Amino acid sequence: MVQHGRSVGMESAGYVLGLIQQGGQSWNMRILFFDSEQKICFVSHVETKFCLASQTMVDYPQDDKNPSDRQFAYTLARGMDVLRCFSPERGSLSNKELSELTGMPKATVSRFTYTLMQLGYLRSDKDTGRYLLAPAILTLAYPLLANLGVRQMARPAMHDFANAVQGSVSLGFRERMQMVYVETARARSVYSANMAEVGMAHSMISSAIGRAYLCACTSVERDALLNEAKVKTPELWEKFGEAVERSLAEYRVKRFCYSYGDLRPDIYAVAVPLIREPNMEIAVMNCVLQSYQVAKGELESNYGPRLLSLVGSLTGGVAMR
Repeated sequence: MVQHGRSVGMESAGYVLGLIQQGGQSWNMRILFFDSEQKICFVSHVETKFCLASQTMVDYPQDDKNPSDRQFAYTLARGMDVLRCFSPERGSLSNKELSELTGMPKATVSRFTYTLMQLGYLRSDKDTGRYLLAPAILTLAYPLLANLGVRQMARPAMHDFANAVQGSVSLGFRERMQMVYVETARARSVYSANMAEVGMAHSMISSAIGRAYLCACTSVERDALLNEAKVKTPELWEKFGEAVERSLAEYRVKRFCYSYGDLRPDIYAVAVPLIREPNMEIAVMNCVLQSYQVAKGELESNYGPRLLSLVGSLTGGVAMR
């Protein structure tokens, strides 16, 4: 079965998407990108797996039977897919559930879970036989966190700000089409586990922190990410595309992005990107508040300017231009 997506126009680019089903949840994807004169800029040809665990697509360069990228380790990638299935809502999983979530045969999943247990990244519940993430997972993240100097620099001010506004303040970086928290500070009176936590991730286009990241990108980077969002998550783009475009326009004046319950109705947020250092990823700081704390218009008139001032104090007086 072949599906041809309609061309999506932008000021300088568009794409046509073709999907050819290979069987199960594997697809062969061809994406043709066009410039403003409708000339093909490049063709992306990848095998795509729909990862039901995260509702996102994990891109593989073709497949392991006919690889286009002989440096790509498909076995490693699929082992990582198993680990990505776990979430706060899915703390324990069986081989059968992992097979359903990844689209891999149960026998293949069984070999992965056995190997991951031997390496210390999974453990098994003795009573149920279900798998859970194990502490060795944390050893992978610690070197990254320890070498992010911006965390240590920003932490005291983040705690002060969180207590002042009775909310949470977090620092995030991009992880594919998501923003993941690498540092967070929460007011002492805030007990909701859903407010913020290190490792929590939010969709780029549906969150204030993600839209602030897009605002800080170069035009080339931003166009590529917006094209990717339209291809991989068309349902999210249909829902939040107008909000993204509005944020990009408003950022030129306000220098921050905000969200009145776009991600969750009870959560409001503002976000400001930090100055981008040479050869570094863009860091973004956000402030998250419960909806009952904020009157309409206060994100723009109060919390946004205050967070912008905080970021400016951390980055030599100016936020990201």
